[in-house]
Amino acid sequence: MTYLILGVALFAGVHLVPSLAGGIKSAIWERLGEGGYKGIFSLLLVGAFALMIYGWRNTIPQGIYAPPEALRLPALALMCLAFLVMGASTRNSRIRLFIRHPQLTGVALWGVAHLLLNGDSRSLVLFGGLALWAAIEIVTISRREGVWIKEAAPGWGAEVVTLLIAVVTIAVLVFAHPWLSGVSALPG
Repeated sequence: MTYLILGVALFAGVHLVPSLAGGIKSAIWERLGEGGYKGIFSLLLVGAFALMIYGWRNTIPQGIYAPPEALRLPALALMCLAFLVMGASTRNSRIRLFIRHPQLTGVALWGVAHLLLNGDSRSLVLFGGLALWAAIEIVTISRREGVWIKEAAPGWGAEVVTLLIAVVTIAVLVFAHPWLSGVSALPG
């Protein structure tokens, strides 16, 4: 469990530096330049992912709560919504008129959906930790950026593309889920 906790903490910490410790970012940027900063950032994130994967696979889950079976379909629907919202993060989408940080909002929804499906210790650390990080990041980035300036609404064709991106992403992840986590994403 230690590696999993360290991985989630490293992932969150690296991402929170620009918002909560801008001086550290500035010092690294001045000393190493943009490429050096991005290189360190990337290496730390690769390390965080390695710790999370190693920690997940090597932690024996301890039951904390039993998720009600009635929450399975709502959780799966929330997961689909999470990927739709994440799909809008790099696109001009009407979703961006209602959600300021779609990528982070999608991560938070993804984490909550997983917590509705899994009540064990490692799930609480991984999914709860990443959902909490995303919520904190939304607040800190919004504070740093100031007033939210919304983009113009795109045509409906862009929304269809966003929906297709989400559907393809979900299909790929459902297929890869057993390989990534050792658990099928499909019920039964």
